[in-house]
Amino acid sequence: MSADAAISSESASINPQDDKALRRMIFKLAGPSLTEMLLMNATQMVMMMLVGHLGAVAVAAVGLTSQPYSLLTVLFAALNSGTTVIVARSTGAGKMGDANLAAGQSLMLGAVLSVLIVSIGVTFAESLLQLMGASDEVVKTGLTYAKMMFFSIGFSSISSAISAILRGSGDTRTPMIINVLAGCMNVTLGFLLIYGHLDFPQMGITGAAMATLLVQFGAMICFIVVMFSGRFTVRIGWSEISRLDRVMISRMLRIGIPSSLEQLIMRLGIMTFVKICAGLGTVAIAASQIVTSIIGISFMPGAAFAIAASTLVGQTLGVSKPDLAERYVWQVRKYGMMVAGFMGALFIVFAPHILRLYTNDETIIREGAWALRIVGFIQVSQISQFVLGGALRGAGDTRYPLYSTFIGVWGIRVVLSYLFVYVFHWGMIGLWSAVASDQFLRSNLIYLRFKRGAWKHLKV
Repeated sequence: MSADAAISSESASINPQDDKALRRMIFKLAGPSLTEMLLMNATQMVMMMLVGHLGAVAVAAVGLTSQPYSLLTVLFAALNSGTTVIVARSTGAGKMGDANLAAGQSLMLGAVLSVLIVSIGVTFAESLLQLMGASDEVVKTGLTYAKMMFFSIGFSSISSAISAILRGSGDTRTPMIINVLAGCMNVTLGFLLIYGHLDFPQMGITGAAMATLLVQFGAMICFIVVMFSGRFTVRIGWSEISRLDRVMISRMLRIGIPSSLEQLIMRLGIMTFVKICAGLGTVAIAASQIVTSIIGISFMPGAAFAIAASTLVGQTLGVSKPDLAERYVWQVRKYGMMVAGFMGALFIVFAPHILRLYTNDETIIREGAWALRIVGFIQVSQISQFVLGGALRGAGDTRYPLYSTFIGVWGIRVVLSYLFVYVFHWGMIGLWSAVASDQFLRSNLIYLRFKRGAWKHLKV
């Protein structure tokens, strides 16, 4: 029996009242993902620090590129979310034929979709930057960077598809190893290309994009080799990728499309939020981008624990053990909130010192400190939303997170940020208070949905 199959079997056979066994299984799944995401985010933070010392214009170019970049990748969420749920359920129930077919169909469709997305991104890169409110100087500085980042989506999409397959089967360790190594390589190569050390050309932010492009290609090759090595429970053969299986694709999309729409709504809302921020000037954009980079490290525990919750719920529901699934989720949430509370305290107490790692500009530090302290207070709510939302998705309830995201992002974040910035003139404090309000509301909506328990009886 392979390691991921053993994890699936073990997760479904634990006594719900055995806290020690529950904790061991949670961290067996969440541990590698948490390590991976924290280290990956650390490398992203280092990259932003490297870019930060190039000046506010460079930081703004990176920040304004990141929004359409994220928007272009949301279409892959439908495939990846649906794949993870079906692979987890099928693996838990021992139906490996369904797991293999879902994996193959996901990979095939992801490859086709990536060609379309890359073409759109590269062709309309300049228009996308202008749409985000970039000044002529920012467009000139960041256009090549943007095109290269959009091109890299073709590689990262394949990697994320295979990661979703492996995690659904219970293997969180392999994606961790590949992605952590890729992150370290990205920082090393970025340092050399941004500043021109060791006789490498000095390329500025274009060097950061070049490093990402090369490393993403290498990571994709590693994931493909791993996936087709035959060493894992999920195995993709020619029959799984050479034809369209309408029934399986329909199952995947029925689960995944709400997740994709959720991400689309989220990204469009955040793009609107960033555009509102752009109205405060280049310094505000730079400060917000740095704060976003910093709080990204707090997203990582949430995402890691959400992966654990989603996988455990899928596997235990696959063998009809909803009470065990619920017990897992409450335990995952508890550990996640402990981590989030610690990180929130760090943001509140050490905000200016953390910002000085990125920039020496005292104006950016002053503005960013307000934002970082505000989000420090909602870290616990944020991670609760991550974990319980992940659990609902693992059960196949992907519609409610979509609805809560629409209400929170558009009804609260966008509306309040506009009012606080343009009507009340509260600047960065108002801008990020809107973010905190959004997170608090969504956290409570997701909690109430999970508490009702209807997710225990969904069919996928």
